Amino acid sequence: MIKTELERVLPGDIEKRSFEIITEELGDRVLDPENELVIKRVIHTTADFDYADSLIFSEHAVELAKAAIKEGVRFITDTNMGKSGVNRAALQKCGCTVDCFMADEDVAEAAKRLGTTRACASMEKAADLGGDCIFAVGNAPTALVRLYELIKEGRMKPKLVIGVPVGFVNVVQSKEMILSLPDTPFIVARGRKGGSNVAAAICNALLYQCI
Repeated sequence: MIKTELERVLPGDIEKRSFEIITEELGDRVLDPENELVIKRVIHTTADFDYADSLIFSEHAVELAKAAIKEGVRFITDTNMGKSGVNRAALQKCGCTVDCFMADEDVAEAAKRLGTTRACASMEKAADLGGDCIFAVGNAPTALVRLYELIKEGRMKPKLVIGVPVGFVNVVQSKEMILSLPDTPFIVARGRKGGSNVAAAICNALLYQCI
């Protein structure tokens, strides 16, 4: 039944009410307490309850990510849209940063020289920087594939891989590659669904738990 009567909710209470509705609509569904806030944040961002089933977490991925955030981790996104969606105030409070290299001149030149995508080349640049990183991939499956290869080659050891690209070409395959990694913490949206907004939502859900 479609609701036609408006709810009277103060602006400051809209998010709180949204999460109450999400909890109500989940009904008797019991979510893993460690992962619950991430799942609900993604549902809040997308209004898509499928994520209660499709989000796959490696063992203690959330706790490991929170520990990294508290040490001041660097987030790397595959789109500037994803970067802009990560809450700046939360990053600052946690002593973290966020970067996206997709628009960098050297990345464009490397992609052209190697005959690959900018997303691929941006992951190469991130690997060369070293340091502790959380990767949030919400758009480009080629970025996720290259991440998988770099991890297998021993060139990087991410604190967490958020694998939620959206689409049809190699999207499902790239996610399954990340799911096969035995020693890399991950949060993956299995299937075709995802997006930069989902990647940013997961980053924010983790950050908010560390403030």
